This record gives sequence, C-alpha cells and structure tokens, in this order.
Amino acid sequence: DRCVKKIAAAIQRVGRRTKRGRKKKATLEGVGGRKRNSAHAHHPDHHQSKRRRRDEHKNYNRRGGEEEMGVDYYKILGVDKSAKDDDLKKAYRKLAMKWHPDKNPNNKKEAEAKFKQISEAYEVLSDPQKRAVYDQYGEEGLKGQVPPPCSGGFDGGDESTTFRFNPRSADDIFAEFFGFSSPFGGMGGGGRGGSRFPGQMGGMFGEEMFGSAFRGGEGASMNFQQPRKAAPIENRLPCSLEDLYKGSTKKMKISREIVDASGKTKTVEEILTINIKSGWKKGTKITFPEKGNESPNIIPADIVFIIDEKPHDVFTREGNDLIATQKISLVEALTGYTVHLTTLDGRSLTIPINSVIHPGYEEVVVREGMPIPKDPSRKGNLRIKFDIRFPTRLTSEQKAGIKRLLVP
Repeated sequence: DRCVKKIAAAIQRVGRRTKRGRKKKATLEGVGGRKRNSAHAHHPDHHQSKRRRRDEHKNYNRRGGEEEMGVDYYKILGVDKSAKDDDLKKAYRKLAMKWHPDKNPNNKKEAEAKFKQISEAYEVLSDPQKRAVYDQYGEEGLKGQVPPPCSGGFDGGDESTTFRFNPRSADDIFAEFFGFSSPFGGMGGGGRGGSRFPGQMGGMFGEEMFGSAFRGGEGASMNFQQPRKAAPIENRLPCSLEDLYKGSTKKMKISREIVDASGKTKTVEEILTINIKSGWKKGTKITFPEKGNESPNIIPADIVFIIDEKPHDVFTREGNDLIATQKISLVEALTGYTVHLTTLDGRSLTIPINSVIHPGYEEVVVREGMPIPKDPSRKGNLRIKFDIRFPTRLTSEQKAGIKRLLVP
C-alpha cells in the first residue's frame, strides 16, 4: 500500500504541473489576445514545454483517473489476472518452447519478437513489485515517469523520481528459468552468429525440438546430445481364462517421479486402466508410453504390461482352441460316455459320446473355444481329450469273460 501511495502521489504531481502549465498559457492568451509574443512562441523552452505536456498526455489518460494499459502481459501469457506463480511458470515454459527462435528457423523474425514479448511479460508478472505497478498503471505507467516501488530515496517531496523499467535479455530470463544458456543470441547484441550454450543441452530441449537449426546451416557450432530413451519397464499381468474369454478391466496403481513446472522433482501416484479384450493371448503387450520416472536428459521409460495366463482347473489353451481332458474308465471308453462341462462364460454343456473311445480319440465341439481377437464373433473349437484308465490287474475269470466278449 505504501508503494502504491507513492506512485499515486508522483502521478498527481505530474498532473499539478500540467494544470499549472495550462493556467499560465491561459493567462498569457488573456493578456495578449490571439497575438502571442513572437519571442515567447519561438523560444526553445516553449517548444520543449509543449512537447513535454504532449508526452505527459500521451502517457497518462486522466479521464476517470485511469491510465492506458498498453501491452496486455496477461493476454500474452494466456493467463488470468489472478494467475499464481505456478500458472505463470507453466505458461512461460510452454510459450518459450513454442516460440524459441532456434526452434523456428523459417520465421525467425516473428519468433524473436514473440519470444522477447513472452519473456518481458513473464519478467513483469513474476516480480511482485513490477506487477503491482503494471496492475495499477499499465505498461505506460511501468515504463514511464513513475517512482520505483518501495524506493528508499523517495521522500514525498516535490521532486519526482524517475523509474524506468528496462526489460532484461530474453536469453537471461530463459537461462535463469531453465538452468542453461539460451541458444537465442540476437537479444543480447551479439547477433545470431552462433549458439551460446556452454555445453550440451539437456532433456528439456532435445535436438528434435530445435530442428535443423542446430544440425547445420548458419552459425551452427554445437553438438547436441539427443536425450536417450530409458529402457521399458515390463510387468507380468496374470489373467484368468475367464478374463481373456469375456474381456475385463484392470486398474494398476503406480508410483513415479515427475518434474513439475518449476523444475522440481516430486513423487506422484497414478492409476493406469487396462481394458483386456476378448481373445487376447499370453504375451500380448499393453504399453503406456513414457510413464516411467522423469529426469534430465532422459526420455521416461514406457511401462509395458505383458499378459500371462493363469492355470485353469478344466481348460488349457492352444491358440484359439480350448482343450479339456476327461478321465474315464475302460468300461466307459468301450460302452459310451457323456461329457458334462461348464464353459468359461458359465453355460452348461452336455456332450454324449456313443462311439468307442480309444487312446488318442478327440471329440470336437465347434465354436466353443476362445474368441478370435480380430473378430470376437468367431471362436475356436473345444477339443475334448480322454485319459482312459486301464485296470492294473484282472482275475482269470475276468480275462476269460473279456475274451468271450471280444472274440471276432
């Protein structure tokens, strides 16, 4: 509040001096009518005073006590006037990446102007004192004749203190924000003869981000280390045959490190949703790109889940077919057998077999296997195999009886 009062007092003094100038002019006209003193009209001080009043009027619009805002820094960054520090950093990071001149070799002039404007907006709005002046008096007030906020030399007297806001180099702001020098050299007076990176640039901006500007052409004098991709993180995802038959959804909770807008590393938890499709097979991979830990000069690893089939009590899988093995006695194999099964989706199947079941025999039930992933309306087959249990010994009477029955 003390700072704002000082600024307001200074602007009021400018207004009083302007009004005194107008009164003096009116008095001279009243005495001399429309015939002005020739010497006064052509005196250098007269023209300087006139120009100064015109400049003051240009800089400040006194209608209603409001100033002309000039450039809208909030609009440049795309943030609200209530934007917090994190909002400003996030906006600056995004726009600096987009409009960095070295990323825009085909429209460098436009990019340089945009980049400079973005940097200036961030510098003003991220500084509480500069932002207070700008919010109260706009760009013209910030760059015009306004006392510096909380200036120790401001004594409240008639002497005005000139505060001139001189924007810093866009390179300096960029380097301070990201922690390394900017490749943009045109703002600092050195032209664009070469990149000013002291060494290889890290993962915030890779070679692909800035394109061919760094791989050759005018002033390219650096070798860039392209960020390497971390190795995939693979995890088994056990699924029952029921899950793979009907399809299901699984949610996996992960903990990972990320870099926030301010460049700090923090640990967050995320839920990854996996939609398992009908008919998926063992070995199917589900990839979540770049969900590994974030770190400088490293592209986060992909997280990969690999489908694995849990053992089932009744069925095994061969491709799109299901295999069920039934244990039967020799008598059942010779005299007939009825198979009773519950399918993976809960239906009951009854399959009567009247043929003699010999070793190696298979009963095939069409379209009762696993769904085919590319066309779930189609299915493989159910193949029923038999494990015939032979007696370990027979009495003489049993052997004789079998011979009588089986003699051709």
